[in-house]
Amino acid sequence: MEQLKNAFINQFGGHGELFSFFAPGRVNLIGEHTDYNGGHVFPCALSVGTYAVARKREDGKIKLYSMNFADAGIIEAQVHQLEYVLEHDWANYPKGVTAVFQEAGYKLEHGFDVAFYGNIPNGAGLSSSASIELATAVLLKELYGLDVDMVEMVKLAQKAENEFVGVNCGIMDQFAIGLGKKDHAILLDCDTLNYKHTPISLEKESLIITNTNKRRGLADSKYNERRTQCETAVQELRSALDINTLGDLTPEKFEQHKHLISDKVVQKRARHAVYENDRTVKAVEKLNDGDIEGFGRLMNESHKSLRDDYEVTGKELDALAEAAWEEGAIGSRMTGAGFGGCTISIVPNDIRDSFIENVREKYKQRTGLSADFYVVEIGDGAKML
Repeated sequence: MEQLKNAFINQFGGHGELFSFFAPGRVNLIGEHTDYNGGHVFPCALSVGTYAVARKREDGKIKLYSMNFADAGIIEAQVHQLEYVLEHDWANYPKGVTAVFQEAGYKLEHGFDVAFYGNIPNGAGLSSSASIELATAVLLKELYGLDVDMVEMVKLAQKAENEFVGVNCGIMDQFAIGLGKKDHAILLDCDTLNYKHTPISLEKESLIITNTNKRRGLADSKYNERRTQCETAVQELRSALDINTLGDLTPEKFEQHKHLISDKVVQKRARHAVYENDRTVKAVEKLNDGDIEGFGRLMNESHKSLRDDYEVTGKELDALAEAAWEEGAIGSRMTGAGFGGCTISIVPNDIRDSFIENVREKYKQRTGLSADFYVVEIGDGAKML
């Protein structure tokens, strides 16, 4: 924060009252590709994230600066005339949030200066975009004294990403970042937005995120393809069932009616969505019973389903998960969209160092790539500091 305050003062001068904000990154512990299928997810906020220092202006200008993209200098816009500009790159996210707040009727009389710094690893799929969106949302609420609650801010941040930036994301990222709570994960029903904080006490274990460092070339097109396949499955099942999403089905109900899905590949995709939703609810029950081993087994099953039924892992994520299983992880699975990105593992503290060393070595042998490891803690959601 000291460095960021200094950077702010260097860019914008030291007059006036400065306010500081933080929004975390997030990781999803289990419940993958269930969000757009009306199912449950189980993410948590992390201790890494996006820091912001901001100050109100007297005029209608917004001036944005990021320590992560210092070469881009200060990016300027008018608070009442915000539009997407390709060259503004990262700054389109805070601009988008500012725009949708105003569309929703929140009055911003003046502009503001803001400097950001993020320590979420680049390209790791830990949701740096939603992090900067929620940092901007809490900043607007506090600077302008807006009467807006966190769930509303979460929805506005998602809207900014969908409509202003043009990225088709579900609500999980913004929700986990906005409503995160230290040492808790959130069981979220993506259909109703009903949610429940569940304590995770990892006294003898650590959460380790491992980045494959594979560029995610396929993720977007395959993501859209999977969504379409799941929509097809719902349409065909509706000939006999009153359902809106695959999340409405129990595994038993699915097994009784899966013959209605004509394409075998589409049937596999639907099976993943139904069983993964069921696994996620069961995983939370395991945690509530203090059964961390049982939670880990469900994480492993989740990965296998993503590999075999949903087919979104790829050799790098499989190599990482398999090495983690061999080296004593309680549970390990891919997290995020797939085709690269990260795994999340729960690892006993007494083997943590050897786990990282051995998984790194095995992964390098199997793929030729070097993985990055991050031991993370579960932190609070977006807030003013």
